[in-house]
Amino acid sequence: MNRYVLRRIVQMLPVLFGITVITFTFTELAPGDAVSAMILMDFETGAGGDDGSHVEKLREKYGLDTPPPVRYLQWMGGLLQGNLGVRIRSKIPVAEEIARRMPATLRLMAAAMLISIVLGIPLGIFSSLNQYTTPDYVLTFLTFIGISVPGFFAAIGAIYLFSLKLGWLPTSGYSTIGKDFGFWGSLWDSSRYLALPAIVLGLETTAGIMRYTRSSVLEVVRLDYITVARSKGLSEKVVIIRHTLRNALLPVITIIGLRLPSLFGGALIIETIFNWPGMGILYLDGVATRDYPLIMGMVLVSAFTIVFSNLITDLTYGTIDPRIRYE
Repeated sequence: MNRYVLRRIVQMLPVLFGITVITFTFTELAPGDAVSAMILMDFETGAGGDDGSHVEKLREKYGLDTPPPVRYLQWMGGLLQGNLGVRIRSKIPVAEEIARRMPATLRLMAAAMLISIVLGIPLGIFSSLNQYTTPDYVLTFLTFIGISVPGFFAAIGAIYLFSLKLGWLPTSGYSTIGKDFGFWGSLWDSSRYLALPAIVLGLETTAGIMRYTRSSVLEVVRLDYITVARSKGLSEKVVIIRHTLRNALLPVITIIGLRLPSLFGGALIIETIFNWPGMGILYLDGVATRDYPLIMGMVLVSAFTIVFSNLITDLTYGTIDPRIRYE
C-alpha cells in the first residue's frame, strides 16, 4: 500500500507543475493588468492620475515591468516557500485571505457531498432493486430534473420557495449577526444558513450518484457469483450488502471523485447567490480589480485541492479493490 501511495504522489508532481504553468500563462494572456484596473477605479492613481510616468511607476512598484519568465520564476520561488504573494489592493497576504475564506467553501462542499452520498447511494440501490416499478420511474424522473436544472436557477427557485414563501430557511448569509446562541444554538443557527446552499449545490451530484449507483448495482446483481451466493441460502440483505455493493460501488467512487471539480466550480456560483463568505465572492473581487496575485493564488489552491481530492479517491479505490494497487 505504501508503494501505491508513493507512486500516486509522484504522478501528481508533473500535474501540479503543469497547473502552475497554465495558471500563470492564462493570467498573462488576459487583457489589461492591475494598474489598468487601478486607473479605472481611481485607486492609488487619483482623479486624472493616469499619465504615462505614474503608470510606469506603478508597474515598477508591483513588478509588472519585468518579463513574464522572470515574474514566473519569482512567483515559483515564493510558492516553494509557501508565499502566494500579496494582494495589490489591500496589501494583505494572499495565503491569509484564502485561509480565511477556504474553510467556508470546504464546509459547503463537504455538506453538499455528504447530502449527495447519503441520498444518492441508498436511492440508487432502492431504484435498482425495484426496477421498472412506479418508484423507479419516479426516481428516474427526479434524477433527470436534478441533472437538467442549472444550479443558479435552482438556487433562485429554492430561495423563493423555502425562504420567501414558506419562511423555513434564511435567504443568505453564514449565521445570524449580533446574537449569541451558545454552542449548540450557534451550531443549529449556522446549519440553517448552510442547508439551502448545500442542498442546491448537491442537487446535480445527488442525481448523478443515484443514476450511476442504479446502473452499477443492476450490472453486478446479474453476475454469476451473486447467483451462487443466493443459491447458498444467504439472505437478500447479505447478498446485497456484502457481495453486491463492494463491486458495485467502485465506479460510483470514481464518479464521486470526478464530480469534485464541478462541485468546487458550482460552489463559487452558489456562494455568490447566497452571499456565502467563501472563495466565490473573493474570486469575483479579484477578477474585478485584476488582482493577479490573488487570482493566481486562488486558482492554484483550488487546483491543488481538486488534485488532492482525486488522490484520496484513488487511495479509496485501492482500499476497496486491492488488485488496483498492483496494476
